[in-house]
Amino acid sequence: MAGRGRVRGRAVAAACLLLASLTACGGPSAADTARAQVQHLLDTRAAAVLHHDAAAYATTGTRTPYTRLRSVPFTAWSYRVTAVRRSGATATADAELSYRVTGYDTAPVIVGRTLTLSTAADGAWYVDSERPARDAAQQLWDQGTVGVARGRSSIVLGVGQSTRSLRDYASLADHAVPAVSDAWGTDWSRRVVVLVPGSLDAMAALLGSPADDYRGIAAVTTGEAGGSGRAPADRVVVNPDAYSLLGPLGRQVVLTHETTHVATRAHTDAATPLWLSEGYADWVGYRDSGRTPEQAAPELQHAVADGHVPAALPTDKDFGFAEDSTRLAQSYEGGWLACRMIAAHWGEDRLDAFYRAVGAHDRRSGAVEDALRTVLGTDLTRFTAQWREYLREQLG
Repeated sequence: MAGRGRVRGRAVAAACLLLASLTACGGPSAADTARAQVQHLLDTRAAAVLHHDAAAYATTGTRTPYTRLRSVPFTAWSYRVTAVRRSGATATADAELSYRVTGYDTAPVIVGRTLTLSTAADGAWYVDSERPARDAAQQLWDQGTVGVARGRSSIVLGVGQSTRSLRDYASLADHAVPAVSDAWGTDWSRRVVVLVPGSLDAMAALLGSPADDYRGIAAVTTGEAGGSGRAPADRVVVNPDAYSLLGPLGRQVVLTHETTHVATRAHTDAATPLWLSEGYADWVGYRDSGRTPEQAAPELQHAVADGHVPAALPTDKDFGFAEDSTRLAQSYEGGWLACRMIAAHWGEDRLDAFYRAVGAHDRRSGAVEDALRTVLGTDLTRFTAQWREYLREQLG
């Protein structure tokens, strides 16, 4: 028995030697070794970002990304390598970048990145380039050097913008935050991140969508981690081409509208129709503006004056950015007037309660109907008829 054991042991040892070049007899493969080395390299790179150590960052390879983002305050920045494809002295790595903006993100924003690397004479890996992963949206620093303006309740990050311009955005955002809290309440972060790219195309790249989807749209809000209520922070992303065409009041209304989306995110989900989420945001935006319905809803006013009163509340499809601009404007205006009617007839507290009640459902079916019944004491048929009559009164 002992002799058989020695023979079996010698056979196993021989097999290990035979396969050593491929598997190192259970040890790490060349691919695993490269992945570990790249992970260590990116750990060093991340630490340099957090410690504002330009020299340490430069030892890891190209320093262009650092020069672009060094003004942004990060409280967390890390990479998780998910794959390395090596070809001789070069390699391509897939990684997840996780970061948090100091004072604004309560949970990490996670984005896919692709890095190209090469080895030098010392055998160490160095980063040659970093870009968004396939199908991933750009980050602002992918587009150029990021300028920063800090407000009392806001931080504005921009590319290709003057310092004065960024400060103007921060001033508008700082005015928007208390205005939203006055209408909605204080059960939200009361802080907002505004991104100002250099063009419509750059805005679309940040959102990962075609530019035509946002043509004529002054700004949008995107929840980086979805609408679960655990989002680290929504980003208000400005379309500078459309925003520059607005007057002072219009710019403030837009920033207040988008800040409202940030505040209501935890109570907005698949159950919430766009006429309510967009209408409520417009209601807050116009709440203290002094604008009359005729002034704030010109497209719908023209339709009502011509005898074309909408038969039903706007559908989600009516809010498609690529749809007809007149139809889109009428949809926003119709949603705003529905929320304005609730505030006028039932009171502002009931409007807030109605919004929260709709969002408390986990699906669209029955959500509005149930909230109408329990919060406003009405039903969809009566509410729609009342809304249509309100349009005639306010716009006819």
